[in-house]
Amino acid sequence: MSKKKKFIIIVLVAFVLIQFIRPSRNLGNQETENTIFVTNKVGKILQTSCYDCHSNYTNYPWYTNIQPVGWWLQHHVNEGKDELNFSEFESYSLKRKLKKLKEIKEQLEEDEMPLSSYALIHGETKLSQEQKVILTNWVDETRAYLSDSTHSAK
Repeated sequence: MSKKKKFIIIVLVAFVLIQFIRPSRNLGNQETENTIFVTNKVGKILQTSCYDCHSNYTNYPWYTNIQPVGWWLQHHVNEGKDELNFSEFESYSLKRKLKKLKEIKEQLEEDEMPLSSYALIHGETKLSQEQKVILTNWVDETRAYLSDSTHSAK
């Protein structure tokens, strides 16, 4: 058997074997007592464009059952949740909430979220200009409210 055939067989066997090594899934409760409170309009935008990577529940497409794609996607979900988790937002300190809201606004202004690689496959997640304005206004209002509530609590 030639070296090329041996190599192809080894690669195919390895590909089949890695299909049995599955990453854990992010299938917790999307809504908890720590979930950020938002209006229906803002909530719908966040659920459509953000929650797959930034909440405790991910809606997994079929292709995540193929490894190593599933590993790669789960890595992104884990990173997204570590950075910002809307399902745990209310458990954040006030300082962290304000920082995360500021970062959300920056991400919106710089068109960095949702990731272009994600939006390419999931076209419904791409934010329109109107949706960006709605989210930016929500961020500004929420930051103002949180900042004001700390002054009135003193």
